[in-house]
Formats: sequence, structure tokens, C-alpha cells
Amino acid sequence: MKTVHKFLSVFTLLALLTMTFATPALAFDGRSGDKVIIKSDEVIEDDLYVTANEFVLDGAVKGDLFVFAQTITINGTVEGDLLAMGQAVIVNGTITDDARIAGAALQVGKDASIGSDLLAGGGSLETKAGSGVEGELVFGAGQALLDGDVSGDVLAGTAALELGGSFGGDVQAYVDATEDTQSAPPMNMFMTDIPITLPSVEPGLTVNDSAQIAGDLKYTSTIDLPVPGGVVGGDVTRTAPQISAEATYVPPTSAEKVGTWALDLLRTVVTMILFGLLLGWLFPVFMKALPEKVKTQPWASLGWGAIAWAAFFFGLLAIMLVMIFGGMVFGFLTLGGVSGSIIWLGLLALFGFTVLFVLVTSYLTKIVVGDMLGKWILNRASPALAEHKTWPMVIGVTVLIVIIGLFRFPLLPLGFFGWLINFSVILCGLGALWIWGRETIQARKAV
Repeated sequence: MKTVHKFLSVFTLLALLTMTFATPALAFDGRSGDKVIIKSDEVIEDDLYVTANEFVLDGAVKGDLFVFAQTITINGTVEGDLLAMGQAVIVNGTITDDARIAGAALQVGKDASIGSDLLAGGGSLETKAGSGVEGELVFGAGQALLDGDVSGDVLAGTAALELGGSFGGDVQAYVDATEDTQSAPPMNMFMTDIPITLPSVEPGLTVNDSAQIAGDLKYTSTIDLPVPGGVVGGDVTRTAPQISAEATYVPPTSAEKVGTWALDLLRTVVTMILFGLLLGWLFPVFMKALPEKVKTQPWASLGWGAIAWAAFFFGLLAIMLVMIFGGMVFGFLTLGGVSGSIIWLGLLALFGFTVLFVLVTSYLTKIVVGDMLGKWILNRASPALAEHKTWPMVIGVTVLIVIIGLFRFPLLPLGFFGWLINFSVILCGLGALWIWGRETIQARKAV
């Protein structure tokens, strides 16, 4: 009982510290539904969080806008940052600060204005003529057509880039163009279910006569790409992709595979034994009871282990739902500090729950089943050693890990059986822990 109280006390202290030092969140507005529309006469005074199938902003958001939807259209004004993720993101309005957008199809319309930096990632990016980005443009996409103006630098990573706008800084692009990519089909042939029309961009780098680059143009490509004269104010530099000899993959030989397998096997055995000795020293009664459960109730342990495995993922889902709905409810009530604390505590619980489950399934279950196996072996070879504190665990864990390892021998196609044995051991160990916990709780209730 004292051990349980200690763990609960430590967890409570961590929770209180998290609530104490967490920065109180500002109040925010939250919207959700199939289609969410902020009308032109509507003004959101706080940050706005939206989850929907379709979202349209015709009004104004005084704070930051965070939106996750299949189709996102920004026609109004965002006076803070924009964070938008969806299948299609269309920005036609004004973003006074940074914009971070991600999706299959990204479009910055002709009337769009972004007051600071634009960070984009997705399948296709298009900035139409007339649009403006006052800061820098950084993006990674399958293709990009930049006809709009960018006041700062442009950093691009893409297979197809076309420049037609005005750029106040340097343009640096990794286009990875080769002779083969020049004949690749356009992206709009494959993305046909997008609600906007995708531009057709030639593979590699295309610089139109209408483009104006005030700084340098640097691009990485295996071949020289044509650049019209008078378009670039600075220097034009092509860099060939650097291929390191060390980065070239060389398949390991059979001897190397066997050597790696043997070393991993030895490391696993030593690690398991060390963990087993530590647990046996810290929790002797607990570590003696669990192997006994596996021995006396093997099938029950296997069955309850499957239930425990499913219960873990159900628990993760429950924590996530409580965290999301709790944060939204208190956010609607403008209790931002409480909402932020709930989210932080939820993240802490998810992390702690996951780490505990990984430790139990990776180490504890194998130590428990190995201890039971060691006692079974020694009872037939040397009954006196079967009652020793450590030898059954050491021998049993070694035999168990070697058996699992043999089925994973790199030169034999038996990996599935090794996985099956390993998973069965995990379920038996989890089931023994489940049975022990249930019986312990029942015994305390009876008292």
C-alpha cells in the first residue's frame, strides 16, 4: 500500500507542477460541423479553432486562426497567424501575420495579401498574379507556380517550379531536374478530385520572361536549365546534387547479418536479466506472484492478456477524447487557463501511459514468462535450484530470448513464427498482471 501511495503522490505532484507552471492560454472561440461559415458581418474577437468538412471565412478574426477541414477558403481577414490544413486551402483574403498552410492543393488568390512569411507544404502550390507575400516564402511541394509577388527570399524544394512573379530577395530552389524528369506527366492528370483547378507545371525549373528576381537565383539540378536574360538581378548558380559515397546503400553480407543478429540477441539477454534482477530486488513479492499466475492459469493469462492489450488502446482513445472535449468546453466558457491545463495533463497522461505500456510489454512480460519457464526447466534438472531467487529467472529469460531469436534468424524465413511466439509471451505476461491486479483489488475490498 505504501508503494501505491508513493506513486500516486509523485503523479499528483507532477500534475500540480504542470498546472502551476503552464502558461495560461488566452480565451478562444471554437467551431465545428460539416460546413462552418463565418459571414462577412461577423467578427471573431479571439483566436478561432475550427474542425469541419468545409470552412469559409468571409468575416474577420482578430486573433489567430487554426482550421482543419477538407476544403478551406479564406476570403476575409485574419489579424494574427493562419494555420490551415486540408485537402484544398484557398487564401483570397488578408493575413496580417504569418500563414502556414498544408494540403494537396494550395492556392493564394489574386487579391490575397500575407503580411509576413508564408510556409507551405503539399502536392501543389499556386500564387496568382496580384497576390503578395510581404515576408519570405518557404515551401515543399510536388509542383509550384509562383506568379505572385514575394518581398523576401524564396526557399523551395519541388520537382516542378515555375517563376513568373516579382521576388525581392534571393530564390533558392532544389528542383532535382534530370533528363528523365523532363518528360514526366503533369500532376493535374492524377489529382482530379480537387475542388480547384491545378496549374500544369513543367518538371524542373521554368523562369518566365515576366519574372523579376532582385537577388540571386540558385538552383540544384543535374542539368542546366534555361533562364531568360535580364530577369535575375544577381547571379545565377547551378549546383549539382551531392551524392555521398557513404550514403550509397550496400546490402549486408550473410556474415554481417548473422553477426548483427547474434550481437542483438546477446544485448537483449543481458538487458532482460539486468531488468529482472532490478525488479526482483525492488518488488520481490510482486515478481514472485506473477510467474505463478502464468503457471497455474496459462490459458486465462493468454485470454486476459488479449483483453488488456485492447484496453490499452481504448484507454488512449478515452484520454484523447477527454482532453479534446474538456479543452473545447472550457474554451467555449472562456476559461483558457483551465482548458490549457486539461490539454497539458492529457498529453502528460498519454505520454506516461504509453511509456508504461511499452516498458511492461517489452521487459516485464518476458521476465515473468521467462521466470516461469526457468522454474519448469530446473524442476526437471535440479529441483533445489528451482527455488533460488535469481537462477530460474536468469536461465528462463535466456532460453526464452534465444528461442524467439532463433525463429528470427536472418537466413531462415521464420520471422512470422518468432513474432507469434513473442506476441503470445506478451499476452501471457499482460494477462498475469491483469489477474494479479484484479485479485489484489478484490482482496482489499473483502477486508
